[in-house]
Amino acid sequence: MIVGVLKETADFERRVALTPEISEQLIKKGLEVWVEPGAGTASNFPDQQYKNAGATIAGGRNEILSKADILLTIQTPAGEELRQLKNDAVLICFLWALQHPELVDLLKELGISALGMDAVPRISRAQNMDALSSMSSIAGYKAALIAANELDKYLPMMMTAAGTIPPAKSLVLGAGVAGLQAIATLKRLGSVVEAFDIRPEVKEQVESLGAKFVEVELGEEETQTEGGYAKELDESKQDLQRKVIHEHAKKSDIIVTTALIPGRPAPVLITEAMVKDMMPGSVIVDIASENGGNCELTEHGKTVEKYGVNIIGPNNLPSQLSLHASKLYSKNMYALLDLLIEDGKPNFNFEDEILLKTTITHQGEVISPMLKSG
Repeated sequence: MIVGVLKETADFERRVALTPEISEQLIKKGLEVWVEPGAGTASNFPDQQYKNAGATIAGGRNEILSKADILLTIQTPAGEELRQLKNDAVLICFLWALQHPELVDLLKELGISALGMDAVPRISRAQNMDALSSMSSIAGYKAALIAANELDKYLPMMMTAAGTIPPAKSLVLGAGVAGLQAIATLKRLGSVVEAFDIRPEVKEQVESLGAKFVEVELGEEETQTEGGYAKELDESKQDLQRKVIHEHAKKSDIIVTTALIPGRPAPVLITEAMVKDMMPGSVIVDIASENGGNCELTEHGKTVEKYGVNIIGPNNLPSQLSLHASKLYSKNMYALLDLLIEDGKPNFNFEDEILLKTTITHQGEVISPMLKSG
């Protein structure tokens, strides 16, 4: 079995799907690992490290595409590249199948068995495969550092001969993995932190990190999906939460927004009116900018100043810590492959919840219950 690793070609993508360390572990299991030249260079894994691990540096991209039994990537390869794969090849990467029905149709047509790293169920047995959580943790950490760097104030309280400087005030919207990491990082930097999430279940986690949980009374409405994500609220409840957020945004030097809804555009939590009421020099880092943004004024890939507030819509935050992001993603890959491969070949046992929910297509059919129910 040949496991192929491509060099990522998407803009702002510096990660690699498999590190030399994990390549060596797969080789010890009897698999061959073929790596495109330069695949790990942007993540500081030169070709020589892969050679030392026992991997083969292939002649080029096309050789891997045509010969790989299992292809590992981060971003989905282009359609013309997918057509070069064997019709029984296995593809593992971020697929975002709900947002890309045309990709699902192509995978069915080509007979590719495709597993989406974004579709790994959030259950305890799958935690070591959960690439979304791994990458979200990095995104939250980096967003906090970007905000601190952009702000023209100290974050911690500073006692100086010239007087005492009060600590900066930060507000984190969304207390999932990214939000919790942003909270923890801002607290370590000395900021006073508040956090908002529609899920009351996360209050204890927020407070355990030393932040104040901002509560909105939403009655008995269910606010969490089966997979642990926040659910979209009806319009009246959204208006209520925006009113509360508005009051806290006025007092904040930093806002980090992280709210996402699977398969839907990111909810707007920060309106133009809120930005107008923020203090000049304040900073918003909108992690959700790639999905439309949580701030009404976010421009993806840009830093813009509106009403004296700097609004940052960053590109691919996990890739900005490409070495550690690649290490974590690679370990997630290894755990999934360890489940999938039996006796040296893939075994699609759909009685296993992880394989059932992670597999998008197999042998020309849609497998994912998420897509079937949609």
